[in-house]
Amino acid sequence: MMHRLIAPIFAATLALPAAAMDLTELTDAERAQFRAEVRAYLMDNPEVIMEAVTLLQTREAEAQARADDNLVSDNADAIFDDGYSWVGGNPDGDITLVEFLDYRCGYCKRAHGEVAKLLETDGNIRLIVKELPILGDQSVLASRFAIATKQIAGDDSYKAVNDALMAYNGDVTLPALRRLGSTFGLDMEAVEARMDSDEVTMEIAQTRALAQQLNISGTPTFVMHDELLRGYLPFDQMMALVEEKRG
Repeated sequence: MMHRLIAPIFAATLALPAAAMDLTELTDAERAQFRAEVRAYLMDNPEVIMEAVTLLQTREAEAQARADDNLVSDNADAIFDDGYSWVGGNPDGDITLVEFLDYRCGYCKRAHGEVAKLLETDGNIRLIVKELPILGDQSVLASRFAIATKQIAGDDSYKAVNDALMAYNGDVTLPALRRLGSTFGLDMEAVEARMDSDEVTMEIAQTRALAQQLNISGTPTFVMHDELLRGYLPFDQMMALVEEKRG
């Protein structure tokens, strides 16, 4: 990288033939002279190093964005129409926002309020929630409870449980979930029986497989329309992205 940036500068300085700027073809003396000139130049112009690093980071980010766009396109059906994930907001919205979340994730808890504000402010966004418990057994237990609630009691109960789990900061235990379920009038005997079912296990496994396909290693992760967004995003940035997608 640095050779590609700096070599042309020194071609004239060293008065070397063009072919000799291939470092593999330099003589020992020419190579030593080249290294000395490069070192002297960088000592006099250290900002060149930062320029090169910035350029490299920009190119890598652009390449990552292109790769992520392809991942979204290749996995569109599983992302936007898996047949089991909870759908909220405006089901007919012109922009779809997908969130991969973990109830034990602090940034997911922060994002929860930002997403709610986005849906309330815009009113034309379809939200899909994907349960991705990656932070240990308590995360898995919370997701099993939420998914079982959706399967047994329906979407409205799932939304209430999802909100409550995002606001909850204690240890996730079965007694704690029983108390939470009782506040929403859930049939906890039926919910508990479903929590360890193949149906719940399959949903978590399929979402994990999708996350692996998308190279998702942390939560929250979002997909907005056609773009993969890794990490927490505040309301203002999400709103700007929505306007960009519509534009």
